[in-house]
This record gives sequence, C-alpha cells and structure tokens, in this order.
Amino acid sequence: MDLLHTLRLPQDLRRLNPRQQQLLCQELRQQLLRTVSHTGGHLASNLGVVELTVALDTIFPPGQDRVIWDVGHQSYVHKLLTGRLDRFDTLRQEGGVSGFPRPSESPYDAFIGGHASTALSAAFGFARADTLRGEPRWTVAVVGDGAFAGGMVYEALNNAGRSRDRLVVVLNNNDMSISRSVGSLAAYLAKKRSSEGYLNLKEQVEAALKRVPVVGPEVRDLLSEAKGAVRQLVYHTNLFEDFGFHYLGPVDGHDLPALLRVLARAKGEGGPVVVQVNTVKGKGYPYAEENPAAFHGVGPFDRQSGQRPASSHSFSGEFGRWMAEAAQRDPRICAITAAMADGTGLQPFAQRFPQRFYDVGIAEEHAVTFACGLAAGGMLPVFAVYSTFLQRGFDQLIHDASIQPQHVVLGVDRAGLVGEDGETHQGVFDAAFLSLLPGAAIYSPASYRDLRWALDQALYHWEGLAAVRYPRGQEPALPELCQLDPAPFTHQLLGPEPGELLLVSYGRQCQQVWQAARTLNERGRRADLLKLTQIWPLPPEALRLAKRYPKLLFVEEGIQTGGMGEHFSAALSALGYRGRVWLHGITEPFQPAMPAARALEHCRLDAASLVALAEEYDL
Repeated sequence: MDLLHTLRLPQDLRRLNPRQQQLLCQELRQQLLRTVSHTGGHLASNLGVVELTVALDTIFPPGQDRVIWDVGHQSYVHKLLTGRLDRFDTLRQEGGVSGFPRPSESPYDAFIGGHASTALSAAFGFARADTLRGEPRWTVAVVGDGAFAGGMVYEALNNAGRSRDRLVVVLNNNDMSISRSVGSLAAYLAKKRSSEGYLNLKEQVEAALKRVPVVGPEVRDLLSEAKGAVRQLVYHTNLFEDFGFHYLGPVDGHDLPALLRVLARAKGEGGPVVVQVNTVKGKGYPYAEENPAAFHGVGPFDRQSGQRPASSHSFSGEFGRWMAEAAQRDPRICAITAAMADGTGLQPFAQRFPQRFYDVGIAEEHAVTFACGLAAGGMLPVFAVYSTFLQRGFDQLIHDASIQPQHVVLGVDRAGLVGEDGETHQGVFDAAFLSLLPGAAIYSPASYRDLRWALDQALYHWEGLAAVRYPRGQEPALPELCQLDPAPFTHQLLGPEPGELLLVSYGRQCQQVWQAARTLNERGRRADLLKLTQIWPLPPEALRLAKRYPKLLFVEEGIQTGGMGEHFSAALSALGYRGRVWLHGITEPFQPAMPAARALEHCRLDAASLVALAEEYDL
C-alpha cells in the first residue's frame, strides 16, 4: 500500500523520516495528476508547491498554526494533507471538494482565497488578533510573485512590518502569475532568485560565530555591519527588510530539507518574516513544466500524453479575433489585460501588435486608471477582464472613468455563472454595478454576431465608459434570433400575432428563455421574446414595445437586486405601465462549484424551470 493512504493526516507529517517525506511528495504529485486529469482544475500551480506544502504543514501544524493561500487555487496539496484525500476525486464537482480554500469545508482552511494579493492583509489581521488575545500561534501567508503586482500586498507590508506579530510571508517565486510575471518587480525578484547562495553563506557565518567563546558589544556591532555589507554586496537592497521584515532566502522550493530548515528558522525569528522560495510551476510533470500557462487551469486531459481536447470556438476567442482585426484598421486601439492574455483571447493581438498590448499583471485597479490615461491621451483602450476581477476596479471606474468621463471599453469576460470555479468567480454582479455608473453603456451579446456589433458600438458609437459583457464558452444555439441583424434589441413573435406574455432577457440566457417561450406557446400560452443586446441605457423603443403587453417576465443571469430587471420595471412604471411584471434573477449569487448548466437549474434559470414559473404565476 502506498504511503499517502496509510498516514493519519495531518498528525503523522511530523513523524516522517527524510526518505518517507520524499516518497510522500512523489505520491502527492501522482495523486494530483490522477485527479486533475479527470476532473480538470489548476494543475501547474499545485505541482509547484508540493514540497513547500509538506514543509509548511510540518513546521506549522494545521490546527495549531494556520496557512492562508494567495491565490487559493494552489491549495490542493494542503487539502490532501488535511483530511480530504478520500474525497479528492470530487474536486470541483457539485457537492465535492472546492478548488479554493473554503472554511465551511474544513477547519484547516483559514480563509477563502479566489482573488490574488489578499492573503497578506488577512494573515496580518489573524496574527494581530492572536497577539491581542494572547494566543501563541503562527499565521503564514503564501503569496505568489505574480500577486506581488497587486497594490494590496504593499499596503499590507507597510502595515505589518511595524508589528512584532507571529507572521510569516512565504513569497512563492516561480516567475509566473497565470502568464509569465511582468514588470519591474518581476525583474527584481528574478535577480534575487539567482542569489540562493546568500542564505547558505549567512548560515555558515552565524554558525562560525557561535563557536567564538566571547563576543563583546564592539565585536558584535562590527559583525552586524559586516553582515549588512555582505547583504548589500549580494542584493544591493532588500525591499522586505526596508519594510521592517526579517528576510530569509532565497531557498530552493523543491529541496525539502532546506525548506524545513528555513521555515523552522523563520519560526524562531519572532516575526514578522519574509521567506523567499523559488519554485518551478508544473514541477514533476514535463508537459506542465514546458507550458505552465496552458496547464494553469485545465479541463480533463490525457495524463500519459498531456494531450487536451481541442479548444472549441468561444466568446473569448471571437473577442480576441475582432480585437486583432480592428487594431489592424485603427492604430489607436490598445489592449490591456491583468495577467490573462490567454484566458481573454488576446494572445493574437499581443503577437501582432506588441507595442499596443499591455499586460499589467494582477493589478486590475491600475489597469482601469491606466486605460483612462490612454484614453485621455487620444487612444482607444480596451481592458479585457473577467467579471469577477473587474469588481476590484470599481473605485477607479467611478473616480477615473466616470467623473471625467473617459472613453474606455471593458471586455467583460466570464459574465454570468462560470461553473466549476464556484463562488469566488461567479460573474453575476457586473451588470448591476456597471449600471450605477453615470454615462456608462452596457452591451450583453447572445451570439458572436452580437458580440462584434456590440464591440463596434462600444468603440465608435459611445463617448464614455462602455462595457461588453459575454459568457464563458461557446455561443448558445439561437438559430432564429441569430439570423436577424444585430441591433440594440430584437423582438420575436413566436405565434402568428403578438401574445399576452412578453419574456425579456439578454445575453446567453436568451437561449433558455427562447426555449421556454416555445414550450409555453406549444401549451397554449401565447408568449413572445424581447432579446436585449444593449442593456443599458435601456433602448426607449424596447420599453415602448414592452408596454403593449399585459404581462412581462424579465429573466437575467445576474443578481436580481439592483439588476437590469429592476431598472426595466422602473422605466416601464415611469411610462405609466399598468400591467403585471415579474422579475426573475439570481437571488443566491455565491453559487458553489458545479457545471454551468446545473447552476442554471439550481437558480431556476433553465427553460424547464422558466416554464414552471410561468405556469406557477399563471402568466
């Protein structure tokens, strides 16, 4: 029987000898490959932290100390070591093990972590609370070098460096965020990455000093100055010590004995401490080592060959193609991404127009204001960003994009329910919060033709902030509607003459609404469909058309409170509408991991549920 399945975890970790520790790391990698090749998930990042996680959970025992992961998609090994081995094959499945830390799933998951650059702030809060309560426990934040592009990290460093709390920051430096890390900080860390010999030299000097019988104050001061001079010679400067942290490293993140030594030493420093660990993303699986970005987040794949199913056409890919075509025609167009060049479909743009492509790293706030500066300078910037990450730039959207205003276009990817990534990544808030911004326009295409039309409208037919929001994956099957020319809205009769009920929706949700309307007509309930592509400002003619119907059902794949349905209903009321209106959106926005189709059913947004609702309301 293999070692992993014979251990009582996490208790037995501290009882393993060096040979058993190495064997455990091998088995953990095999378990990751077996599971993720079947379920999909974040592979390369977890393969890169196997030794680090074993070392952390050995030196900082779970239940006694705590580890906070930034970003949480690198926590799979921690889950395997803290009681979830027997359920790990349910990873990212409905009712199964989450792909991110989830405190409700295990007491060993201290803090949820789906967005980068947050762990250090949370960890300092935990450590400070322990100090105030007199609890002698340690808090560790594991932060990737890519997350150090985010400003929150420096706000936390500035605050925490003045404390004496039991806080350790492990800087997991693998030269990657999702794509390769970019910017001056990445270059700084890369330079430090090559200085692993400094820690060994420091340890050798200190060991030699311990053998000196008596060291007086003058000698001690001289040695301290000498040690500083060596550090200055190797590093020239040390950002973390300037912030007030003890600094240890860099250390090879795949040398388990070295990791155990440096983490034990960090625990003896008294805090706060930064430990720099150099790792290889995808370690131990050649296909992932060679192409870590491709194996960052994957669907099921063949473990032996590394082959993944051919990627199908998607909204992201169509967006990227349109951007490259438009940039060929218009030299003012610039593209911005926050470490998501592959995910947002912008790689073709980056290859063809490198001078107009900007990967700012995991720094969405900066991306928004940078786009505003480009716009003020006469360019046409398009910021492609996942809906869940756009939330991080809300202040900048108000202050920098709306007040002035500036003509910035947002390509809001992964809008709506996203499936297996779960509650931290659901894109259900964007339509509601973007509609709050004065002067903003929002488009929500249901098809690729709609998407191209919407991007053209946003760039060339609107003056302020404009957002084009589209879902993950392929366009839905909407044959009749897709044959119509794109427009701000499309009205479709499903019978020979207008019915009594009008179903109103936007985006890919129109597929389910269209199917529901057909079923209702087959059952003798006359229903028509109004498909909005421009969802804000609401097209006046669409409102006047809707006013003719005595019954309206507004359906949206977004939050109901503050959503477009409420805006639509209020606008109709202002026009004197006296018919019956029902709003149906998402009332439980933090949906856990499950396939997107199943999430639609859970939110009663699938066609069958919509038919049942219409019959329940007697529409």
